[in-house]
Amino acid sequence: MITVSNVSLRYGDRKLFEDVNIKFTPGNCYGLIGANGAGKSTFLKILSGDIEPQTGHVSITPGERLAVLKQNHFEYEEQEVIQTVIMGHERLYQVMQEKDAIYMKPDFSDEDGMKAAELEAEFAELNGWEAESEAAILLKGLGIGEELHNKKMADLSGSEKVKVLLAQALFGKPDILLLDEPTNHLDIHAIQWLEEFLINFENTVIVVSHDRHFLNKVCTHMADLDFGKIQIYVGNYDFWYESSQLALKMAQDANKKKEEKIKELQNFIARFSANASKSRQATSRKKLLDKISLDDIKPSSRRYPYVHFAMDREIGNDLLRVENLSKTIDGEKVLDQVSFIMNKDDKIAFVGKNELAITTLFKILMGEMEPDSGSFKWGVTTSQAYFPKDNSEYFNTDLNLVDWLRQFSPKDDSESFLRGFLGRMLFSGEEVLKKSSVLSGGEKVRCMLSKMMLSGANVLILDEPTNHLDLESITALNNGLINYKGSVLFTSHDHQFVQTIANRIIEITPIGLIDKQMTYDEFLEDQDVQKKRELMYQ
Repeated sequence: MITVSNVSLRYGDRKLFEDVNIKFTPGNCYGLIGANGAGKSTFLKILSGDIEPQTGHVSITPGERLAVLKQNHFEYEEQEVIQTVIMGHERLYQVMQEKDAIYMKPDFSDEDGMKAAELEAEFAELNGWEAESEAAILLKGLGIGEELHNKKMADLSGSEKVKVLLAQALFGKPDILLLDEPTNHLDIHAIQWLEEFLINFENTVIVVSHDRHFLNKVCTHMADLDFGKIQIYVGNYDFWYESSQLALKMAQDANKKKEEKIKELQNFIARFSANASKSRQATSRKKLLDKISLDDIKPSSRRYPYVHFAMDREIGNDLLRVENLSKTIDGEKVLDQVSFIMNKDDKIAFVGKNELAITTLFKILMGEMEPDSGSFKWGVTTSQAYFPKDNSEYFNTDLNLVDWLRQFSPKDDSESFLRGFLGRMLFSGEEVLKKSSVLSGGEKVRCMLSKMMLSGANVLILDEPTNHLDLESITALNNGLINYKGSVLFTSHDHQFVQTIANRIIEITPIGLIDKQMTYDEFLEDQDVQKKRELMYQ
């Protein structure tokens, strides 16, 4: 168990936490959530001991081991992969080093023999004889093949290093596990493996993530960082989000009788309980949900941007025809004879291991790149708005936000309209006079979404739109695209985003397309699709 007592932290005049008192108990997985900049990663560093709070303290049950997902991907460059994983259990690795050093001595004494015997006993107690096989199982589960296990970390790619560091954190069954954005740079299969690992993990987990599907799958509780405090709520992310919205609605309906509110709460909890799966996490949540009272749910201070895409013109049946598009970049054939027809009402998610292929296709469709061969044709009734993966060229200017947005608002360029529009996207007061060149990644994304909303387009093309966004903005964009009446081509690593928006999945493989009119979960679970994928990636 990890106990936080009266912890406070300020940076100058800015208060991150004040008198935080909470306990994280075994058998539970806590999703630490909060607005961008609220201090989630800082709080994890306080829990791990990397940062000292100004008041209060963190205590861990004596004898328990804490493991942290390391963020420095270059920390172990000279270490072998398998050794890097085992280093996650500091004492075990230390015993191994001491033991080996003694056996390497040319003048081995009786005293050395006694010390070696002590170390051997501790080594066995720490399950040292299984260390390499356990490390290999973790690596394999995350997609690091045996051929890499004895290579140096310096020889691995960036995404492979991330997986090794994740295996390091999971190694040796730590009593407390701290994970900061563990799904970043993981492919869908590694994420699914990690979800199953954490669902079956019986100790304490505290995780920060922007991946709502991941939080929904693994978390029994939400630890909400809001108002400088941390409040723990039973349930996964969706339950927290909808309960906070329900609490806000109840607060606004001040005249409603308490009996009506209790009935509404009971119906709400029953709906979530009915959707619980058979996993250990969901069973644990269900038992706790049944004990929730009206006073347990509270409105959040979070602000959600208003994302609404409206079409200026109804779309016809003839949308887009792509025929035999091919493109080679730096000697690599990223698109090979790509052909498909887009139909009215299609919301197509493009997936695949080669992200460059999807970005290249989108750039060709928007006229930003020429194909080597093949053709495409947009229907005469279509108009397109594009969200590029790299938006930096749009912000190489000193225009303030009002003037920046004015460039893309031909219908109404008045200051009052533009300020109101920016306000709905959470730029208020003097913020709208900020220079566009100094915006953060998330602010730039909200500006690009504003530009798209003003276009009135009936076809949207979005290349990784959830990058840099906080959970509130992802949720707002997600809902905006679900409600959008036009057609969409998009790609995203956010599982819930893809699952709730797309009605068609196209996977670009090295030797062709897999094109299915189905949801993302159906696509991942379809045995015929998965067999075809294996053949096409061989």
